[in-house]
Amino acid sequence: MRTIKLGTSGLDVPVIAVGCMRINSLEKKEAERFVQASLDQGANFFDHADIYGGGACEEIFADAIHMNDRVRENIILQSKCGIRPAKGMFDFSKEHILASVDGILSRLRTDYLDILLLHRPDTLVEPEEVAEAFDQLASSGKVRHFGVSNQHPMQIQLLQKYVKQPLVANQLQLSITNATMISNGFNVNMANESAVNRDGGILDFCRLHDITIQPWSPFQYGFFEGVFLGNDKFPELNEVIDEIAAKYEVSATTIAMSWLLRHPARMQPVTGTTNVERLTDCIKASHVELTREEWYSIFRAAGNVLP
Repeated sequence: MRTIKLGTSGLDVPVIAVGCMRINSLEKKEAERFVQASLDQGANFFDHADIYGGGACEEIFADAIHMNDRVRENIILQSKCGIRPAKGMFDFSKEHILASVDGILSRLRTDYLDILLLHRPDTLVEPEEVAEAFDQLASSGKVRHFGVSNQHPMQIQLLQKYVKQPLVANQLQLSITNATMISNGFNVNMANESAVNRDGGILDFCRLHDITIQPWSPFQYGFFEGVFLGNDKFPELNEVIDEIAAKYEVSATTIAMSWLLRHPARMQPVTGTTNVERLTDCIKASHVELTREEWYSIFRAAGNVLP
């Protein structure tokens, strides 16, 4: 598995992160097979969140990987906190961050997280409280690196004004069909829909500040409306992807993931599958580099019009 540096953390991480949001849908033996297949292929970066399965996904993962000190030394664990669905709110308070991390560590059966991300932005955030929480987590050794998810540049800068630790990752929705952060850059100073800046220039901001973008839902269109691969709603896109897949003798899944990896921002896409074969196809993308022409042909086939 090819690796990249995660932001300014110094961590060498696989270019593909294994998302564990749906691992609670697997039986025990299936979960063990899924985790072992990831490890066998060098995909040892596992992405979690305290809300996945109401916490059950972290517990199931710990069981599936047979967590112990030796295992822990050879994997990279990331989790997220801040969403409180039972309360119908987001919560970046010091009290909630600290309590969330303790719960995450208990469920994962580990003493520390490699990376903690703050999940969707809390508009009532007091950045001074976040800084206090991060200092306490860092000094206690419970969290080694920090980041955010779904945040735009000004939100990140506000946090970074108070937080001592660098924010090394930003997990954002991005796929071939959900690529407004890319299409916006083609339409500067234009009076069309694609020129609307919806994210504050987050793509260039993350590149400028060495923050690794972690695309989530890399095969989804809309907001969890479905996958675009093999979907009759995207005939031209699938035709182009299938042609390129045939050229490289890989699956359409591999090409769709390769499209993200081809971007020079050095992104780390997060998989969402629990199917071992599809996971393998995702991982193969780390060894396929699309040409500039192929990247643009896929972009246009998704309905994006170049000015």
